[in-house]
Amino acid sequence: MSNQIFNRALKIIGFLALFTALAAPVASSAATKRSTAKKQQITKVSSSKSKKAVATRKSVRIAAVAKRKSIIRVAAVPAKPSFGEIAGLHSAQDPLDLKSSVALVIDQDTREVLFRKNDQAVLPIASLTKLMTGVIISGAKLPMDEMITVTQDDVDTEKHSSSRLRVGTSLTRGELLHLALMSSENRAAHALGRTYPGGMPTFVNLMNAKAKLLGMNDTSYAEPTGLSSRNQSSAQDLATLVNAAHSDPLLRELTTSTGYQVAVGKRTLQYNNTNRLVKNPEWDIGLQKTGYISEAGQCLVMQTKIAGRKLIMVFLDSAGKLSRLGDAERVRRWVEANPVIDRKVNVGVSAKQING
Repeated sequence: MSNQIFNRALKIIGFLALFTALAAPVASSAATKRSTAKKQQITKVSSSKSKKAVATRKSVRIAAVAKRKSIIRVAAVPAKPSFGEIAGLHSAQDPLDLKSSVALVIDQDTREVLFRKNDQAVLPIASLTKLMTGVIISGAKLPMDEMITVTQDDVDTEKHSSSRLRVGTSLTRGELLHLALMSSENRAAHALGRTYPGGMPTFVNLMNAKAKLLGMNDTSYAEPTGLSSRNQSSAQDLATLVNAAHSDPLLRELTTSTGYQVAVGKRTLQYNNTNRLVKNPEWDIGLQKTGYISEAGQCLVMQTKIAGRKLIMVFLDSAGKLSRLGDAERVRRWVEANPVIDRKVNVGVSAKQING
């Protein structure tokens, strides 16, 4: 009996040993699979993070390179010096610390010179040119309601300046003159000259003939917009032009208009005056015109009334977009503080033609 129990116990132990032996490889395989899967997951995450890190580093490097290239490009294109800078006119100092290298302030009624600085220097005048364009157009008494279409010929190929008047746009002569004088619209001014009876050559000849008639002997015009640096004049000549233009009510109105809208197809374009002083209640401006090309610097001419005196101001070759307006403010404060000016200010050289 005991032998049977013993044998039965041996069978059970053997069966358990066999079961354990068979189960061990399966458990080991499952554990191995779990471990492998976990390692693969970790590897994938690590790989993903690594890729993201590499991509981030690449992006940073690309951005840094692009930034460096951008900086290099900007630094490699220095601002083009104006003719006045090349001639050394900016070295002239004056009591009002004007930023314009050329300035002239005269009493319109008496022609008395109150302030002068390099006023005989002949420099490019940029869009101050358009004041003479206005004088010719207004004086010709052409129909202001005649429609004129902007063409490819009116596109600026010299300075490649932009314009909101697309090729094919049709406006009246009066609208084009308004935009040219108030907002210094180049295509408008060019279209006015191109469509003048006789064409552009006739128009430019009339501009130069008018200058000679007014006694503007230092002045020459090559085209009606001012984009060409060959349009040149002196502060003295420009004061003469401002005085003549001020006698025309139409030019007074258009140059001092604060804003103007034109309908172009289904669109309405809003234009504003390039001279913010016309909106300033502290100023009484009868006529004005601004101008800028790199060869001329920032330019401004005005007829205004200060301390009861009608004055003509000319500022040429000013450095900085707002500096010409700052110079006008400095002159205004100076005149208001000295309503009766006994001592005239004369600064600088009496240079004639200056070629860049």
